[in-house]
Amino acid sequence: MKRISFLDCPMDISTMEGTVSSIENRIVAEEFTQHVVVNVAKLVNMQSDLALTESVKACDIINIDGMGVVWGARLCGHSVPERVAGVDLFHSLLAMSAERKFPVFLLGAKLEVVEKTKQVVEGLYDNLKVVGCHDGYFWNDEEAVVKKIRESGAKLLFVAITSPQKENFINKWKDDLGVDFVMGVGGTFDVVSGKVKRAPVWMQEIGMEWVYRIIQEPRRMWKRYLITNSKYIWLLFKEKIKFK
Repeated sequence: MKRISFLDCPMDISTMEGTVSSIENRIVAEEFTQHVVVNVAKLVNMQSDLALTESVKACDIINIDGMGVVWGARLCGHSVPERVAGVDLFHSLLAMSAERKFPVFLLGAKLEVVEKTKQVVEGLYDNLKVVGCHDGYFWNDEEAVVKKIRESGAKLLFVAITSPQKENFINKWKDDLGVDFVMGVGGTFDVVSGKVKRAPVWMQEIGMEWVYRIIQEPRRMWKRYLITNSKYIWLLFKEKIKFK
């Protein structure tokens, strides 16, 4: 994978197929992989959150999740073949894990959501071995959860906690988790469990998933997207001038 720098953030340029293949090879070689996806909101927050920036830059694979980032990088002269959306990568890695018999652990969201996610994915992928799950409300005893993950024997860990908590948690405990691969998946468990509906494919392809999120949760989402998208446009303008 080719690595570029866009808005002072390193990013790996790859396809979905290439990313899954790279991760599979690293797991087979027992080479630890800290993974993250970046979208518009994360890029904007990284401008002022030093801990988040450190956690992202520490990752071994940094994929682009979000058409806004794809288009912005292309505008500044980078050749980006496609987005590698976190929820799609999650499913692709589960399919690969089922085939290779790699055990996985699910961490995050509310208890009923993560348990439903476990039930759904075990139904989707024959031979998938989910060796443990835990909700995302464990901040009073992080060590106990880390121990549970380590003792589960999982090779892949998926962390469905909001940013920047998930990135910072992973970066803090990566040496103690005992897994070969760890990835933050944000709100993926909400989508997989059916709690939240994902935008139609046509909206995903034109970069309008954020509009669909606002329609579903207007009170919580409209201000966040208005602020982050406005800041991103300004950052992109400055990056384009610098690129020229």
